[in-house]
Amino acid sequence: MSLHKLRRFVGDIATLVDSGVNEARLLEQGAHALRELIRVDDWLPDVYVQPSVERYQQCLLYADARERFSVVCFVWGPGQHTPIHDHTVWGLIGVLRGAELAAPYARNDDGTLRRTGAEVRLEAGDVEAVSPGIGDIHRVRNAHDDRTSISIHVYGANIGAVRRSTYTPDGLARPFISGYSNDTLPNLWGLSKEQHYR
Repeated sequence: MSLHKLRRFVGDIATLVDSGVNEARLLEQGAHALRELIRVDDWLPDVYVQPSVERYQQCLLYADARERFSVVCFVWGPGQHTPIHDHTVWGLIGVLRGAELAAPYARNDDGTLRRTGAEVRLEAGDVEAVSPGIGDIHRVRNAHDDRTSISIHVYGANIGAVRRSTYTPDGLARPFISGYSNDTLPNLWGLSKEQHYR
């Protein structure tokens, strides 16, 4: 299985970050690159798509050496979901396989939380953006109760090391650092093993 698509995507995001474009432009152009990455589900190694019966998995696929961005895949077992949580940085979410449902939240002036709309359903090929500026708090779940869903995320930091918060429905924040489910990364740079390098 060739990783040239992921390598090209990492390069595209690095170019955007290096260019210093504003966040709105970065999200717009990054979403285009992510749609291209997830357009065909033929590149993600099987080791990164194994669900756990205990909880959803967050596997690191790439982290920028200066922690300016990271690329992760989420593996959602049947019916699995996150707590309500924030990100504190920009992010893009693209569904590679299956479907996800995301429920958006916002803070009231008194610190409590409110749902700001119906759950958004993302099917394979769909991309959504988050950031503190456009909406950063949500709860995500696998839309399927009988099969795994896979999504690819890119964040404006080393997301597994960012101090963030989960929230109770009444708005009580609990700090957390997500970490990662995997201990090894895909080798994006082993070009000699790829017969059809593009």
